[in-house]
Amino acid sequence: MTNHSTNHSGNHHLDHQPHHHPLSQPPDHLQSGSFQSNTLSSGQSHPKHIILTSHQHRGGATVVPIQWGAIDPYQRGPIIGSLRSLKHRNVIGTHAGSYGLYRALAVASGVLDPTHKADLTDTAPIIPIGPHPSWGDPDKIVSLDPFGAMAGEIFTDYSQEDYDILPTIAITKAHINIPEIKDEIEQGRLQVDGEILKADASLVVTKAAIDPVWYLPGIAKRLHIDEWTLRRTLFQQTGGMFPDLVTRPDLHVFLPPIGGTTVYIIGDVQAIADPNRPLAVRVHDECNGSDVFGSDICTCRPYLVHGIEVCIQTAQAGGAGIIIYCRKEGRALGEVTKFLVYNARKRQEGGDRADAYFLRTECVAGVQDMRFQELMPDVLHWLGVTKIDRLVSMSNLKYNAITNAGIEVVQRVPIPKELIPADASVEIEAKKASGYYSEDDILAAEALAQVKGRRY
Repeated sequence: MTNHSTNHSGNHHLDHQPHHHPLSQPPDHLQSGSFQSNTLSSGQSHPKHIILTSHQHRGGATVVPIQWGAIDPYQRGPIIGSLRSLKHRNVIGTHAGSYGLYRALAVASGVLDPTHKADLTDTAPIIPIGPHPSWGDPDKIVSLDPFGAMAGEIFTDYSQEDYDILPTIAITKAHINIPEIKDEIEQGRLQVDGEILKADASLVVTKAAIDPVWYLPGIAKRLHIDEWTLRRTLFQQTGGMFPDLVTRPDLHVFLPPIGGTTVYIIGDVQAIADPNRPLAVRVHDECNGSDVFGSDICTCRPYLVHGIEVCIQTAQAGGAGIIIYCRKEGRALGEVTKFLVYNARKRQEGGDRADAYFLRTECVAGVQDMRFQELMPDVLHWLGVTKIDRLVSMSNLKYNAITNAGIEVVQRVPIPKELIPADASVEIEAKKASGYYSEDDILAAEALAQVKGRRY
């Protein structure tokens, strides 16, 4: 039974010794069969009482320890965040990121049975990815579960009735259609090959959806802060949403309610981890206004499309291309903040000027950027990337994060001038002046102030 102790300040601690399991062997507590089911019966699907997980009596249930960074999945242990496995949960938070709140609405309104168990038949990855050596380095991957796509296949020795273990990564294949690709074919910039790029201009891709899984000690180390500061601040700045952050120091993994990441792989997946084959990468942070609706105030969609073009060309040359699409709308400040900044930029004295581009963001949000690119290279490590031949990005923050993570970048690819939208010169010149990579001259302060956008 787990041994709890309480110190004089009233904080609860969990004393346990980590289990060391032989490689590829199920833990002893799974082989014994001595566990109890936690599945609610139909008559208990809507319990009225509330159990605070911070002080939950586990009734002798075994909580599987997570040994983050272990290359063997059984030694690492599964991520158990399902509410069907209350006694066995070994993480803070729940599955599905921000969509977990919609699940709560579905349960509250009676349209979803909270005891429903996902039928994962035929949902396994269409193409295997990994494992790669980076999966066994606790410093290289801290914001996702490298075994997340394999959870339904690896941890089959855990009782399906007692342990509800869900994937945090899904991998499939698709054909995607982007209007600009057809234009590029007609212009001779892209060539139809029948395998990667079809005659109808559709593009064949392998894609992966990744939910965030944060290893808190690793996140803290990556951001150069101590773990307690991270836990306390996450608790406070989410309005106390997750008390386990400050009351359960034994739980080191957090499933945050934020957007995830989607990876689009063009070409041979096996080429990604082979440094002798060319690789192109575009890391793109979500911009709904441009990416979806074509707003011309920024370069987001045209740069994304150019990244796809470079990825296709690289794949056709015998390598692969990767588009990493991160849900970090408005530099992770959010779309409401972004639109407020748009108004402030357009209405300020002197109009929308490149020299005041970042200043207006700071005035509204307090910071220029909250994307924390330090966490971004994790997905590259998950894919096994060690070298990028063509990085389609001008961002110094992304470049520094990638190279500081030990990944070699051979060439940086800026957006071509002819792809910069009419009202986006303010953005691009401001970014170049702030340190973004460019093959053009950087404007002096006086000239920068003369770069202006439309009123609206």
